Amino acid sequence: MEVPWNFRFGIVILGDSAVGKSSLLRRYTEGTFDDSSQSPLGIDFKVQNLEFDPGVMIKLLLWDTAGQERFRSIAKSYMRNSVGCVLMFDLSQRQSFERVRAWHSEVAEYVKPAIMVFTLVGHKSDLFVRRQVRRTEGEALAKELDMAGYLEVSSKDDINVSQVFETLTREIYQQLRQGRIAINEGWQGLTIGAPVCTQAPEAEKPGCGCG
Repeated sequence: MEVPWNFRFGIVILGDSAVGKSSLLRRYTEGTFDDSSQSPLGIDFKVQNLEFDPGVMIKLLLWDTAGQERFRSIAKSYMRNSVGCVLMFDLSQRQSFERVRAWHSEVAEYVKPAIMVFTLVGHKSDLFVRRQVRRTEGEALAKELDMAGYLEVSSKDDINVSQVFETLTREIYQQLRQGRIAINEGWQGLTIGAPVCTQAPEAEKPGCGCG
């Protein structure tokens, strides 16, 4: 049965190959971890409903993109119809961190004039012995690029996985309420569904669809 939703956000997960994009998405949507999981052949897609405020249901359309260059043209079509981006790097592979600026620049330029809301994820925090990027570096880069935040995450140990999507979703919602994100016809990045139900002292707001 379809769950009634008030807003639908398209979110794309980007980053170099093998940083753990598929593991993150699987842990978040299915609650499982498979160390032998392979990168998707182009795009993987999941749906998750998130009620982060009472009476506000947000449907997340989550696109997991392969990091290989040969799939970049496929990924771009999903960038275009997303409002949020989880930009990932591997804490044990410094090169993937050093490419974050290039990813950010490419995505931001490609979706213009639309706005993309980013959050930065340092993945595989369980590999602390092999860490090559300091937490302070990740925090500084997220601040420099005006991202929603920086989180260090382990899909294997289920650390901060849900927080990634909750942080990004809340920032998108706040920017929408502030009028910083425009709703354009034909754009699937952010869609408005059922009106939000708010309890009024006298009666429910007309047309809110609450039972």
